[in-house]
Amino acid sequence: MTSSILSKGQNMPLPEDVERIDVVIGWTESEFEVDASALLLGENRKVHSDNDFVFYNQPESADGSVRFLGAGATEEGAQTRISIDLTALPEEVHAVALAGSIGAGSFGRLGKIALHVVDGAGKTLAEYVTADATTESAFLFGEVYRRAGVWKVRAVGQGWDSGLAGLATDFGVHIDDEAEEATDGSEPIAAPEPVASGEAEPTTPVADPAAAQRDTAKPRTARSRGVRTSRTVAKRAKPLEFTLAENDTWQPARLFSVIGVGAGEEQERRATSALIATMQAVRPFARALCARIGAPAGTFEGFVEVPYERGEAKVIPDAVLRVSRGSRLWTGLLEVKTGNGKLKREQLENYLDVARKKKYDVVVSLSNDIPAGPGELPVEVDRRKLAKVALRHLSWAEVTHEARMLLSHGGIEDDLQAWMLSEFLRYLLHPRSGATDFVDMGRHWVAVRDAVIAGTARAGDQKSQQVADTWVSLSRHLALRLTADLGVAVKHVLPRRYRTDPVARNAAVAERLAAEGCLEAVLRIPDTAGDLFVVAELRSNRIRCRTTLDAPNEGTAGRRLTWLLKQLQDAPGDVQVEAVFSDPGNEACEHLATVRDNPKSLTEGRSGDIVSFTLEQTFPMGNRRAGTAASFISSVTAATDAFYGSVVQPLRGWVPAAPKQPDPAPGDPTDTPPL
Repeated sequence: MTSSILSKGQNMPLPEDVERIDVVIGWTESEFEVDASALLLGENRKVHSDNDFVFYNQPESADGSVRFLGAGATEEGAQTRISIDLTALPEEVHAVALAGSIGAGSFGRLGKIALHVVDGAGKTLAEYVTADATTESAFLFGEVYRRAGVWKVRAVGQGWDSGLAGLATDFGVHIDDEAEEATDGSEPIAAPEPVASGEAEPTTPVADPAAAQRDTAKPRTARSRGVRTSRTVAKRAKPLEFTLAENDTWQPARLFSVIGVGAGEEQERRATSALIATMQAVRPFARALCARIGAPAGTFEGFVEVPYERGEAKVIPDAVLRVSRGSRLWTGLLEVKTGNGKLKREQLENYLDVARKKKYDVVVSLSNDIPAGPGELPVEVDRRKLAKVALRHLSWAEVTHEARMLLSHGGIEDDLQAWMLSEFLRYLLHPRSGATDFVDMGRHWVAVRDAVIAGTARAGDQKSQQVADTWVSLSRHLALRLTADLGVAVKHVLPRRYRTDPVARNAAVAERLAAEGCLEAVLRIPDTAGDLFVVAELRSNRIRCRTTLDAPNEGTAGRRLTWLLKQLQDAPGDVQVEAVFSDPGNEACEHLATVRDNPKSLTEGRSGDIVSFTLEQTFPMGNRRAGTAASFISSVTAATDAFYGSVVQPLRGWVPAAPKQPDPAPGDPTDTPPL
């Protein structure tokens, strides 16, 4: 079944063989944080109890059927997830309302917001995109509901100005005294009814909850306690510091030793053991990783090399992951690869067979492979084996990213846990761990690179397609690295038509590679003046990084240029500065060093106002022909880091001065001296 794009008010049935889904809310302006929430509703369109409200402070329903998985960054911006086990939903639950909320600001500032319903393999089943939001701080995007034994999904698109607390209250949730509550004594307002199969679809769902029909169900019993919607502020612990060494050459002992680490199985065993031990000791780290693979919030335990019978043979996954929450026990099988180790289809399918037989939840692969898009898998498997068990992938880069984020930007309060996580990160960053950020460009890299230089590369060649796919993976890796370093969600920007179509995406990248000899990545970093473009030019053996920002819309060309130069005081002199003037075809470009010495070199003889600046810097590409981390990849990452730090980071967009009040005219009544 292909993905269906829903318009407001439309519904569609989910495939009969789908038992578990993830609901993903994604947005493009990643400096804002959106939280997903779900409400399990009865026939009267209300929750049966406060436990049926699933969100960041209550991450799982009482029966474990609905779980809040948290937020994360993707190349499309940012996203937040809710997981739903359709088979575990109680019969009295008629619908699951799917909402999002924003703590500060409004949804109108987020641009387009998308709701995706995906299956266990990450395939999108339904999509709803809205740009209708204005002042709302909570939004009901859609709902999954049961009609005549068939699960359906419907797009709603309805907002609340009263935030998450107001939305939850209207569905019958009792919010505690710290949140805002209605004081007029009125009954909660009923949310809109789902459309039954065969009924006419509403073209305009209710936009204002206050105008909705009031609930006619019996009043809820008063409760002394309710749900708290206020968030806890994350605290930041300090890892242990060692200060008694005589000089910098004294290195503290490693918690996870790298001495004697070989390759292959020994490397995988050590990395797996270090990972599981750290997850068991540092609960926020375990929660962050478990959320990525669909596990509930609960007590985590891991077990290494557990043998299972499969026919007459035995299969031994690298680890078994278990999470306990109440009466629910979630289990996943983990297959780990390090270094250049590649995941094998047969091995993953064997684990899927075991997991299905044991009624486990998921098989997880962990390797240095970074799929080009979220939900994509490095190895294709028989999709029939995914009917009962999900298959998810983690990269070591994502594991490193989560560790860095927790250490640098809060989430761990215990100093000893912070030290242990920092030691695990220290282990991962050592070359002997085998957990590299990005291994290589693939076995076809050298052949494709030579063909590009010779002019014989063709976009339809399968080798070019594979290099294109690997380049998009490297672009996503760049976004992950910057996200971890900066603590904000860095987006790898792709045209919308390519986000869910890997074949078309790779074809477009391969086409440009064959025609122009270029590979390009676009990174969007919150609070920067412009996007960061990274272009690898294979024919000239160089890497170009650039960014474009709007010039001030007032003042002379000289003043606009001075505004830019003040922000680039520490930038390298070889940065090219291009000024685009308002008169068509009127542009000028000089090196920054030249412009510093003679600002008129960029403006003299030009007509019109400067409307934008483009800054570009060229870096040498790795000399080695192999596409390994020591050559091409290190050149790309080093160029990206250098250009961001020296050029993009100090730039701020133009902010005009506030409008001035006119001076009062003599004799004006407002021109009255103070008493």
